[in-house]
Amino acid sequence: MTKKTNAFGELGERIAARWLESQGYTVLARRWRSGHRDVDVIAARDGVVVFVEVKTRAALEFGDPVEAVDVRKQRSLVRSAREWLAKHDSTRVDGYRFDVIGILLRDRRVFVRHVPDAWRVG
Repeated sequence: MTKKTNAFGELGERIAARWLESQGYTVLARRWRSGHRDVDVIAARDGVVVFVEVKTRAALEFGDPVEAVDVRKQRSLVRSAREWLAKHDSTRVDGYRFDVIGILLRDRRVFVRHVPDAWRVG
């Protein structure tokens, strides 16, 4: 990943975190890392911890950013979430879920698409 690509993704993560806060969420972590594990944004609202994958795009030529979260990425995020929960006081957590936020930066405008509970852990 180039520096430019990384900076673009980080911009999307900052936008997503601010958007979540504007919706009443508390951001617990951004760019959380543990070894090879990572979560873009971890937030909470009403006792529910939300693990968020953020996808940022400048155009739709490769599809909607939300659609870029495939099954492999979902599995990776589930493993990362379990590790985060194991390292934190999860006794105060009423539940958790996985959301996806797609950010489209186009013509100096920002479009946010939030998909709550994007998939279930079975």
